[in-house]
Amino acid sequence: SRSPSAVPWQVTQWDTHSLGSWATELNEADVVINLAGRSVNCRYTVENREEIKHSRIRTTELIGQAIKLCQSPPSLWLNSSTATIYNHRYDAPNDEASGILGSQDTQSPDTWRFSIDVAESWEHAADKFDLPDTRLTKLRTSMVMGPGRGGVFDVFTRLARKGLGGTLGDGRQFVSWIHEEDFIRAILWIIENKNLVGPVNLCAPNPLPNRDFMKALRQA
Repeated sequence: SRSPSAVPWQVTQWDTHSLGSWATELNEADVVINLAGRSVNCRYTVENREEIKHSRIRTTELIGQAIKLCQSPPSLWLNSSTATIYNHRYDAPNDEASGILGSQDTQSPDTWRFSIDVAESWEHAADKFDLPDTRLTKLRTSMVMGPGRGGVFDVFTRLARKGLGGTLGDGRQFVSWIHEEDFIRAILWIIENKNLVGPVNLCAPNPLPNRDFMKALRQA
């Protein structure tokens, strides 16, 4: 952690920028789970965009380098990714096998293409490592919904309570989501199923159009 004193159990500090003594902790570890990255809950200024992208790529590269140095590497590396990697569509869901990647869409606004570029660059940063003894899965996660402060659900509920929880745009766009407990269960399931490699979608099976999602949230 960057703040080792903030938690009651033993924690090794890392700086997210360079290999250090923390890298030795991965040797003989069972599983490495990397969810690091600057929050996207911000204005998309040039500076923030750079930090959003760089923070994900750099931490992923560091984890890959640390695993490569291990004498006894972890058997599994779960690296965060995002369902934003897929194309915006209404005709069919995007699954891992036949989903259409957003980079194939040339009509989207620049802000969308930025998010897709972040997602693909994030995955490429993990894929470039040759780790024959470590299984790699990329967690294409939808929005994780839980009651904790600072999460996306907290943002949505605060907007609704302040009278700003209306439909966004035309309201047809799907809100893909997963409950935080199901997210944890999915992580455990991936750990237990040793044949799973590559991208894995973490998403509830029933996304809602934005207008319906916000309506339900306002009523609640």
